[in-house]
Amino acid sequence: MKKLFLSLAIAGFCSLPVTGQSAAYKEMAVSDGGTITGTVAYTGKDKAPKSYTISKDNDVCGQGKRSIDYVRVVNGHLMDAVVYLHKVKKGKAFSEDTDKGKINQTGCEFTPFLQVMKNATSIEAVNADPILHNIHTYELIRGDAKGPKKTLFNVSQPKPSTVTKKVKLRKGPAIKVECDAHDFMHGFVFVAKNPYFAKVAEDGTYTIDNVPPGKYTIKAWHGMLKNQKAKVEVTAGGTQTVDFSFK
Repeated sequence: MKKLFLSLAIAGFCSLPVTGQSAAYKEMAVSDGGTITGTVAYTGKDKAPKSYTISKDNDVCGQGKRSIDYVRVVNGHLMDAVVYLHKVKKGKAFSEDTDKGKINQTGCEFTPFLQVMKNATSIEAVNADPILHNIHTYELIRGDAKGPKKTLFNVSQPKPSTVTKKVKLRKGPAIKVECDAHDFMHGFVFVAKNPYFAKVAEDGTYTIDNVPPGKYTIKAWHGMLKNQKAKVEVTAGGTQTVDFSFK
C-alpha cells in the first residue's frame, strides 16, 4: 500500500506544470490591433570593419582580406538589428517566409549575413562551394556574441551538400553562425518566438503592427551589442513610438 501511495504521489507531481515552461504561441485573428514604431540609433564610435586574411581555398574563397562590418551604421542608425516583443502569448499569424531558415555558403561567405526564422522549425545549411565547410552554430544565451553561448549543432559539409537541422531556442533570441574550416565566415540568425518583430530598415526605422492591446516588454536585439529593452502599452487602433539608442 505504501509503495502504491508513493507511486501515485510521484505520478501526480510529474503531471504538474514545469515552472518556467512557456506555452506555445497561439495564432488568432486580431481585430483591434495597434502599432509600435520607432528608430534604432547608434551613438558610439563607428569602428572600422574587422579584417580577416583569406588564408586557404583561395581559388574558391578569393584572395587577400575579407572585411566584416559587425556594427554597421548608416547615417547614425544601427543596421542588422531586430526589435521584438518579449513573451507574447497570442496574436497574429507568422508570415510564411519565416517557416524555414536557410544559410547559404557561397564563395566562402554566409548569406544573408542576418536572417530571421521562426523558433521550433528547421534551418537548411547549403554548401554550394566545391570545398569542405564546417558549419558551427551557437545559441546566444544573453543575445549577443560577447555573452555566454552554447553549441546547437556542428556539422562537417564536404563538397556541395545540404544539411537540415531543427532549431528550438529556449533561452537566447538568436544564433551565431561560423565555419570551423574558415575563420573569416560569420553570420547571425534571429529566431522569433512570436511574429511581433521587425528588422530595422536602412533608414533606421522599424514597425510592428497588428499588436493586441496590452502592456508589453519590447526589446532591441543586435548580435554584437548588449540588448536593450523598454515598456510599452498598446491601445486599440493606436500607434506608440519607442526609440532605442545603442553605443
